[in-house]
Parts: sequence; C-alpha cells; structure tokens
Amino acid sequence: MPLLSAEPSFFPETLFSGDGSCQGAVPDWLVVYTRARAEKALARSLLARGIGFFLPLHERRWLSPSGRTRCSFLPLFPGYVFLHGATDARLNALETGLVSRCLSVADQVGLHQDLARVYRLISSGAPLLPEERLEPGDPVEFVYGSLAGLQGKVIRRGKQLRLVVEVELLQRGVSVEIDSHMVQPLRKPLDLTRLDEDSDEPTDCTVLTPSG
Repeated sequence: MPLLSAEPSFFPETLFSGDGSCQGAVPDWLVVYTRARAEKALARSLLARGIGFFLPLHERRWLSPSGRTRCSFLPLFPGYVFLHGATDARLNALETGLVSRCLSVADQVGLHQDLARVYRLISSGAPLLPEERLEPGDPVEFVYGSLAGLQGKVIRRGKQLRLVVEVELLQRGVSVEIDSHMVQPLRKPLDLTRLDEDSDEPTDCTVLTPSG
C-alpha cells in the first residue's frame, strides 16, 4: 500500500480497503478543522492513540536558491483532518488542543466514497494539485488505465485537461492531468453540497446537512 511520506497520512491500513463502498457497513466519519498548520501534529497524535484518520497529502517540489530540489508534503485540504470513529475520535482530538472546531457529517456514505476516491488518486502516484473552489463541469469516468471506473469532473487550465475528484462536504478537491481518450461522459450530473465557513469557530460539533 503506497504511502506519500514518512508523515502519517491515514490509519488503519484497512481504512480504504476494498472498493471504498464500506461493503454494507455504515462509516463513522467526523471532520475537524485544526489550528493553524497543526494538521500533521494532530495526525501524529491520533496515530499514537490508535484513532482512525485520513490526512490527504500532496507532494510539492521547488528549487532552493542554491539550485537544489527541495520536497515537502502538504495537506490537500489545508486545516482539515478526517477522523474515523466519530465518538472516540472527537474526544481524543479535542484533548490534543489542536482542534479549532469539529463538524458532524450527515451523509456518511457520501463522504466515505469521496475520500476513497481521493485516496485512490493519491495511491496512483500521479502529480496532484489542490482545487480550492470548484466550478460545475462535465462529470466523466475513466475507461482506460489504472484508474478505470473512477469518476470526477473535467476542468481545463490553459491547454491542460484535468480531472477533479471533489469532497462535496468541503466544496474542494484534487485534480490530475488526463488525456481526453481516457475518459467518457456520464449521463447524470453530480450534485454539489456547499459548506458555509463564515461562522465563528466553536469547539463543539455542528451537524452538516445537504443544502436544498
């Protein structure tokens, strides 16, 4: 099972085993918003406590002034960590002092499937980019290659064609460069669920429900 770096990014190893559909079981996710730049510290603490979590990371490379290539692994969704096992996970996360607020999830199955698709993109090893705000696009499905069956939306950035896999709860996502022959259109558009982040930051949980 490929890992992005020595930093913990998910636990346990079976978190996204199978096809990502939970195989009949009801997932138990909780989303937490961390204090500034505390995502990895929270992940390390959760790992030490044996609490299930997912912290999607992407690789960033750049040239230093000396001309050497530097590399770091950054959160795909800055400030957010996804906890698995909501009741125990919430208490353990709050005890760390690293959590600004936590959000209960109404559509557990939908979030699990979104995160499973993000995990599959990460595991493919393809270069990823975070997508802060997503515009409606054409829903497509991979028909060729190692990502066959994976669904997402197509966006264009300059001359590049990119496929976006989004986490609807956050209205954010990740993208990967594709060739047009690799995908085919889907008949039904994907629904969008928006998350309002303009409120203050309570430390208790707020239940999120899909908007009209």
